[in-house]
Amino acid sequence: MKIRHVSTIVFVNDVARSSAFYRDVLGLPVSQDFGTMVQFEHGFAIHDGPNLLGQTYKKPGAFPSEPQGHDNIDIYFETDDLEGAFHAVDDSGAEVIHPIETQEWGQRVFRFHDPDGHIVEIGDPT
Repeated sequence: MKIRHVSTIVFVNDVARSSAFYRDVLGLPVSQDFGTMVQFEHGFAIHDGPNLLGQTYKKPGAFPSEPQGHDNIDIYFETDDLEGAFHAVDDSGAEVIHPIETQEWGQRVFRFHDPDGHIVEIGDPT
């Protein structure tokens, strides 16, 4: 048996708002937009959280619309323009957890919350 990773799907409360954030602020190219689910290039996707939970557990409407992030996942990206990315995120009004800092392993990163409260980390290429 061979299993391969295809995509990580992050639950969001407002697909349009989150799609605009990841597309317009972070510059992630959209590969497919299905309305309740948006796939970006390189294996990252967002999905209407209450909708997908209802489908998964066969309980449509059982999950309230509320922020989906609970500080229990770190969505990691890299960029060659860390300062530019930081300014784009900061200018967007996103909640910055910490500005650019050097980690103990020598990589520079910053972290912030996306519109649903998920932790997002952007770092220099490793």
